Amino acid sequence: MMQAVSRRLVQRPLAGETSICSSSSLRSLYGVSNHLNGSDNLRYSSSLATKGVGHLARKGTGGRSSVSGIVATVFGATGFLGRYLVQQLAKMGSQVLVPFRGSEDNPRHLKLMGDLGQVVPMKFDPRDEDSIKAVMAKANVVINLIGREYETRNFSFEEVNHHMAEKLALVAKEHGGIMRFIQVSCLGASVSSPSRMQRAKAAAEEAVLSALPEATVMRPATMIGTEDRILNPWAMFVKKYGFLPLIGGGTNKFQPVYVVDVAAAIVAALKDDGSSMGKTYELGGPDVFTPHDLAEIMFDMIREWPRYVKLPFPIAKAMAGPRDFMVNKVPFPLPSPQIFNLDQINALTTDTLVSDKALTFQDLDLVPHKLKGYPVEFLIQYRKGGPNFGSTVSEKIPTDFYN
Repeated sequence: MMQAVSRRLVQRPLAGETSICSSSSLRSLYGVSNHLNGSDNLRYSSSLATKGVGHLARKGTGGRSSVSGIVATVFGATGFLGRYLVQQLAKMGSQVLVPFRGSEDNPRHLKLMGDLGQVVPMKFDPRDEDSIKAVMAKANVVINLIGREYETRNFSFEEVNHHMAEKLALVAKEHGGIMRFIQVSCLGASVSSPSRMQRAKAAAEEAVLSALPEATVMRPATMIGTEDRILNPWAMFVKKYGFLPLIGGGTNKFQPVYVVDVAAAIVAALKDDGSSMGKTYELGGPDVFTPHDLAEIMFDMIREWPRYVKLPFPIAKAMAGPRDFMVNKVPFPLPSPQIFNLDQINALTTDTLVSDKALTFQDLDLVPHKLKGYPVEFLIQYRKGGPNFGSTVSEKIPTDFYN
């Protein structure tokens, strides 16, 4: 009885009211030009820029409740870099579509980063082209963060780091409405690299640029942050065993970068006038470190006495080799490698630095943070006596030292 009444109420407007299906309602829903809904007003009109998406911001003051005009599908948004990128996109009023393939709890923390309904988790299958088209259907920006430093029974280096990126680029090309495509690679990506992951990333760059010549490629160095995969494993290993193994003596050089700076670089490329399209940026930190130098910062922050064991490359490879040998030969998943990752050990045999003539943060009008203080402050959780345990080196220096 109540259902019948509700159907009649929906179908027949009350006296003095307009129908839900009136032309004015349809215009307001679908953005048809009308002086009442403001789409004729230049301040509120929206049209995609012919180059880039720098002119898409249309409503509000630029905060999370504004409308930037960017509808971004961020593949790999549930990963380390993804959460920081989603936060920066959502806080400027962008709608972020978050494809995920695991549990519905995986993207749950991202929904709080934007206004109501602006961060939209969407279930997808990276091997199903129709699924990819569905999560990309309403987007005008696609950002690919998918990548992994180790193989599993189900996903190889080449499939995750190369073939998925190629498939996304081809679907985006077929879509026709994608204004910007950003491929996140890694610093050191090269077809001649000793690392399979870096070779796969280089192949992905070539495939993406072949399909979309105006795509932007970002090559971040090793990223540092609260959920990182370098300082956290180091600190956990030290807390458990009391020392840190330095693979190859810890003498190779690299330029670790703060993860927030990488997210800011991606957003800066999106907000420009299209000048970053078709270009490759190498995103390294302001300082060059060796693993030993970075470990010193880690030990200082967790307030432990530095203890190292230098492992030659052959021994480290022998310790990491069994997992890689067994990964596709056993009927069950193997634990994820932390410090002893054979592919990363191979990558450590060469220096990973920003090229002399490469485009960097400075070309995006950004200055990256130094990796001291706040960027590594998350390590206080590993102090064995709590956050206030012990003292840092700077606190041990007597005050009369400066007199």
